[in-house]
Amino acid sequence: MSADERYDRFAARLTDGAIITDPWLDGAPRFRADPVVLPAARWRALARAGEELAALYDELCAIVADEPSLLEDFFALTPVQRALWLTSQPLWHGIARADVFVTAEGLAVTELNSDTPTGEPEAVELGRLAHEDHPSMGDPNAGLRGRFVTMVEALTAALVDASFPRVAGIVYPTEFTEDLSLVRLYRRWLTDAGWEVVLGSPYNLGRDEEGRATLFDRPVSLLLRHYKTDWWTERSSAWSDETIPDAAPLSEALEAALGASVDRKTAVLNPFGSVLPQNKRAMAFMWEHVHRFSPASQSVIERIVPFTSRLEALHPEQLRTQREQWVLKSDYGAEGDEVVLGRSVTQEEWEKSLSLARPGRWIAQRYFEAEQGDGGETINYGVYVVAGEAAGLYLRAQPGATDVHALSVPVLVAE
Repeated sequence: MSADERYDRFAARLTDGAIITDPWLDGAPRFRADPVVLPAARWRALARAGEELAALYDELCAIVADEPSLLEDFFALTPVQRALWLTSQPLWHGIARADVFVTAEGLAVTELNSDTPTGEPEAVELGRLAHEDHPSMGDPNAGLRGRFVTMVEALTAALVDASFPRVAGIVYPTEFTEDLSLVRLYRRWLTDAGWEVVLGSPYNLGRDEEGRATLFDRPVSLLLRHYKTDWWTERSSAWSDETIPDAAPLSEALEAALGASVDRKTAVLNPFGSVLPQNKRAMAFMWEHVHRFSPASQSVIERIVPFTSRLEALHPEQLRTQREQWVLKSDYGAEGDEVVLGRSVTQEEWEKSLSLARPGRWIAQRYFEAEQGDGGETINYGVYVVAGEAAGLYLRAQPGATDVHALSVPVLVAE
């Protein structure tokens, strides 16, 4: 059997699950059929790193809650972004994904996606197929569904007063197709747990007479938000030579969703408070204000968080001459977007990036050499953290920095 025929069979099994419908991207496979098998000790170490990172971000949020001037002075949040945090604090977390890498010096992290983490459908469905083929091995994603539903039930009960209808709205960018598999997965999980599910975009939101948020006029007690926080607020490009045509915040949608949340009529998950930890300047805060953290958190920062600084806090000449030692990242860039890897661009491209980076929007992070697979690809271990505890694992493999072209890889644990 040829490699193409083997992948075709694998793709057919994958799509039979009715969650993932796109096994190819631009005509090339999106997935690797053969699983990576992790020693149990490696999985435990990755899980611990994800939990430590989530706890570190929680401490950061507590520090900022005690000193709200940091929202503008350090994080450069816009007025509406500050409002999202101030009306949601200290809540920021439901489900997150910590991107962890293995290096010669130990584990290192590049971010905690605490806003709208993705990859759950790929992780769950690939794990299901791999476990069917290798039943003696453990599937690290076998419990993700149960942990997610338990978190949703607990937080909705805690955030909504009195009894509430078991109606959930999933809010997502309906004009894009990339994350439809995630919408299908969440809808299945919630429906199986006894929830009625309504789908729509922020433009379909409203409020009823009792103050609940509505989606297509259907009152909901839970808004599962898969629409990035920075898309709800004032928008501007991270590059100074670009403008965004529609820069105004989604005021009417925010009035409905945020108002219903503040009035404890509708729970929003992830909370709008994730606008703070999702901002990559949080990693710069960890290093520039390391003295504010507990000794345990200082140890975590020094052990797994690469040195990170606000771009404007470093000397321009240092950045210019040390191109290969740095990675530039915008505050809300995701999935490899608005990331400039110094050693992957020319000096001219690097200096142009430095000159066009909009002030207050960028960080510089020390480059680290990640462990590579047999094919020279870097492995990104995405550890899902639900309510502060590791609950799943999503592997992506790609030469260089991880972006939308990375291959999703099944993962099993040798037990």
